[in-house]
Amino acid sequence: MTPHVLTIDPGLPDLRTADHLLQTLAAELALPEGTFGCTHLVRDERPRVALSFAVESKAVLHAAREWLKAKGYEVTDGAPDDVGRAVLYPGAAELTGTLSVAELLSRSAIDRVTVLGTPDPPASETAVVTRDHVRPQWHNGDLVLAVMPAAGGTLVPFEVPDPTPCCADH
Repeated sequence: MTPHVLTIDPGLPDLRTADHLLQTLAAELALPEGTFGCTHLVRDERPRVALSFAVESKAVLHAAREWLKAKGYEVTDGAPDDVGRAVLYPGAAELTGTLSVAELLSRSAIDRVTVLGTPDPPASETAVVTRDHVRPQWHNGDLVLAVMPAAGGTLVPFEVPDPTPCCADH
């Protein structure tokens, strides 16, 4: 696949809001199977989260660009960086419940799984409790899921589905 990529920069403040908008836009655009939708942290004088879509077809990209512009979104060609956090990707909907590492890799576009704090990949039979929230990130052209050890010898994705906002108890 030679992806055709566009970026939307709606100036979103956080990943949860970005995830929601990305999924909403993908549904409204009726993007085809095989589409990748990523979030990107923009770290400049105005930190924010941008979105990108990568599709196989120039025609789909053109139609999406025109639709988004008509809705008032700022749209540019290409991705803002090469380390996007994938929210929408082939197989994402299949990554629910508890799966082995091998199942996770075979059901999705994720290329590999890494365990935080260890140099070796996990064994293919190791259980991953997905918490129905699997957000791999692009790294050197591979889609990589970072996981961490959990109870009972299982693994869980590093990113939690409902993070506690900073200073939530203040």
